[in-house]
Order: sequence, then structure tokens, then C-alpha cells
Amino acid sequence: MKKIAVITGTRADYGLLHWILKEIDEDTDLELRLIVTGMHLSQEFGLTIKEIEKDGFKIDEKVEMLLSSDTGVGIAKSIGLGVIGFADVLERLDPDILLVLGDRFEIFAACTAAMALNIPIAHIAGGESTEGVIDEQIRHAITKMSHIHFPSIEFYAKRIRRMGEEDWRVFVVGGTGLDHIKRLDLMTKDEIERVLDIKIEKPTLLVTYHPVTLESEDTDRQVDELLRALEETGARIIFTYPNAEVKSREIIKKIKGFVLNYPKAKIFINLGQRRYLSLLKYVDVMIGNSSSGIIEAPSFELPVVNIGNRQKGRIRARNVIDVGYTKEEIIKGIDRALDKGFKRSLKGLKNPYGNGDSSKRIVDVLKSIEIDDRLLKKRFSD
Repeated sequence: MKKIAVITGTRADYGLLHWILKEIDEDTDLELRLIVTGMHLSQEFGLTIKEIEKDGFKIDEKVEMLLSSDTGVGIAKSIGLGVIGFADVLERLDPDILLVLGDRFEIFAACTAAMALNIPIAHIAGGESTEGVIDEQIRHAITKMSHIHFPSIEFYAKRIRRMGEEDWRVFVVGGTGLDHIKRLDLMTKDEIERVLDIKIEKPTLLVTYHPVTLESEDTDRQVDELLRALEETGARIIFTYPNAEVKSREIIKKIKGFVLNYPKAKIFINLGQRRYLSLLKYVDVMIGNSSSGIIEAPSFELPVVNIGNRQKGRIRARNVIDVGYTKEEIIKGIDRALDKGFKRSLKGLKNPYGNGDSSKRIVDVLKSIEIDDRLLKKRFSD
């Protein structure tokens, strides 16, 4: 029986990994070893380890690595703590394969430790591009450390192959976030309003703004421009927390100040996948720079106003309206997103990231792949 260690560090990656974890856990040929780290263990960011436990997953190990700091030095030190913690944990668990997703610094720390321990790494969502954040470098570094690749679409698979990865290691599986949309029983409008104590009226805007870490010196201005634009809309506004990154606490502070003075706004630390995806079904526009606007929102034919450079480089459907950082550009994007003609134009929109069957594809590969010298000894393919 193969032991598959899986790492989750944020509410976002847990949502994308959820059905993969279930598939591994229920498979008689695989043994799940779940490692929890990062924001999941932070009270400040909602202590979302409780959500994982509530879903019935056994947590095998915890790695405390997140310092209470959102500076570059704090992130660098967190990576160092993570490498030390993951080295001990992975030595104890001795997995056959380490399965990771994405481009966060917590995952980089885990892969660094696994590489030194000669543990095969399987990487989900490689080959993508987010030009405004350090995640860009982290993701591609993880690709070169990994032995098995699960890109979401063929365009990203081609990038991985151009990085010298052998074709037999690359398996196109679709966007893992879409499995939730296919499998979850989403809430009704009345139910989501009652559970969140909100009123979804026209227009209602869902806003998630993460730090653009390669432009961190400009964060204050970017957020101020966004909040000025939102204030002018007069709309109902639902904010969700940013990820723990450089300047994230500054963003949280500014949003909380806005909410205090704008009665039709509310902020949530963690909505969970069911509530979050249910909101995508009923809100009028998503605004900010979250990857969910690129990957999940097209499945709901939801207009998205994507601000700035964080998601620059990702393949997007025609529901995404790209704008700059100024109040005027953001307002212009919101006006277009709320236009009835634009909304009608999204009818029948096809999501470029697939149809929600990626979990089974990933688990089938993990079961069948041979762990031998061919897998472990990487060659650069020209």
C-alpha cells in the first residue's frame, strides 16, 4: 500500500485538495497521511484546522511555521522554520509520495525538505503564471523539484515540458476547484443569507484582494483606490480575508476600517468552500485578484473584475474584465460587469479549466505510477 503525504497550509488550497483527500482516504490501495501547516494553525486567520477536522479527516502531523509578521523577513524566516519542521515530520511519516498544490512559501519549504530526503514529489497546478507575486518563482522552483506533474490544462503542461520535464511525468487533470462545484450541494439564497446574516440584493459584490507581493510598497495606495471605488457603488459588499503574505495585515486593517463606516459591507475571515461557492452563484460581481475569479467563477457565468498584476499570465475566460489599480479603472470595470448585455454574453460560457473530474484522475496516477529509479532520477528533456 502506497503512503501518500498531503500538505495543506491555507483555506484556499484545502478547498482545492478536499476531494483528492477523500479519494485517497477511501482507496484501499493508498494510505493518506495529512500534514497541516501555515494559516490553518493561526487564530488570526480563523484557525481553519477545525474545518478540516469537522470534515472527518485525521490529521497526522502539524508544522508550526507562520510567524506573526507580514514582512519579507518574516516570510523568509517562516520558510526556514518550515524546512526544519517538515524535515522531522517527513522523516517520521516516511511517505512514498508527497503530494502538494500550488505556489505558496509553505509548500516550497515542504518540497525543499522532501527533496533532501529523496521523497518523490507530485505537484498540482504547475506551469501557471502569476506575474505580480513571488509565487511565480516559487511555483516554477517546485516544478523543477517535482517528479510528477498535474497541470490543469494543456497550455500549462506545455510550459512544464519546456522547462525540461519529461513528457511521461506530465498528466493534464483539469482544475481541482471545479470538483467542488460538481460534487457539493450548494446552499439556496435564503439559506446563505440566514447562515451569514447578510442580505443579497442587487447589486451585491464579493471582494477578495490579496497582496501583490512584487509591488508591496504600493499596497496602501492600491487598497485605498479599491475602497474608494467600492464606496461609490453604493452596493452590498462581502469581503473575504486575504492570504497571509507580505502586507496582508495592512489590507485587513484597511478593510475593517471601511466596514465600520459602510453599513452595507461585511467581512469574513473564512467562509469555507460550500458557503463561498454558494455566494458565487448569487452575487452579481466578483472583484479583486483571487485565482477563484479565473478558475471557479466561469462555471457560474459570473462577471469578474480582476485588478492589477497578481493573476497576470493565467489563462482566463471572457467573464474576466482586467483593470488597473485606479479608482476610475475599477469603477469602469464594475459598470461593465453589471451591464445586462455583458451578463447575457456569458450564457453558456465554457470553463477552460475543465468539468470537475480532476481528483479521480490524480488518484489513478498516484496508484499506478511506479516508484523506481526512473521516477527518482530526473533527466532534463531537450
